[in-house]
Amino acid sequence: MTEVVLWGGAGHSRVLRELSLRIGYSVVAVVDNRNIQPPFDGVETLRGLEGLKSWLHRRANSFVTPSYALAIGGGYGRDRLAIAKGLDALGLSHVSLVHPMAMIASDAVLAQGTQVLLGAAVATCVRVGACSIINTRASVDHDCIIGDGVHIGPGATLCGQIEVGDGVFVGAGATVLPRIRIGNDAMIGAGAVVTKDVPAGITVVGVPARRQRDQ
Repeated sequence: MTEVVLWGGAGHSRVLRELSLRIGYSVVAVVDNRNIQPPFDGVETLRGLEGLKSWLHRRANSFVTPSYALAIGGGYGRDRLAIAKGLDALGLSHVSLVHPMAMIASDAVLAQGTQVLLGAAVATCVRVGACSIINTRASVDHDCIIGDGVHIGPGATLCGQIEVGDGVFVGAGATVLPRIRIGNDAMIGAGAVVTKDVPAGITVVGVPARRQRDQ
């Protein structure tokens, strides 16, 4: 059985633990930088990177090296990428988690650490970058290119041939029309309808979506 360490002990960790169990993986520890109450009975909770290192040292004679998944949702894609770099340096492998009730086209390419959750759809010729989340019931249509550290929120719809830069957050229920380009670290508000390209680093909201400062 694949053993998984979850980094993050809030709501997204509960989603990933349920998914892990569903696909036959075992969550053996939870790591969080905060001093939190253990989220799961019988699963050890560790404090930050030093706590994880100590835990791995205690397991040095184990025949199983755990994998890890990043239970950090929201617009924290850059944080996910930085944490992944540190965990990779410890020799842990970043596991991808794909819900059995998600639809993934046979020629879609999912990079290491991708999470595709319940009811999501990833269509033909899509590429999804490392540490990205395609959340519950989100839809990514044909020929989209999704960067690293992206989060496509629950129920969001990306139409065809969209390019999404690194670190982008697309809020719940947002719609992005075909052939749109979204720059690095942009944020799309919940329910927004994006009808034109979004420059890097800005937030757009509304129908049609406009820069937040213009609202």
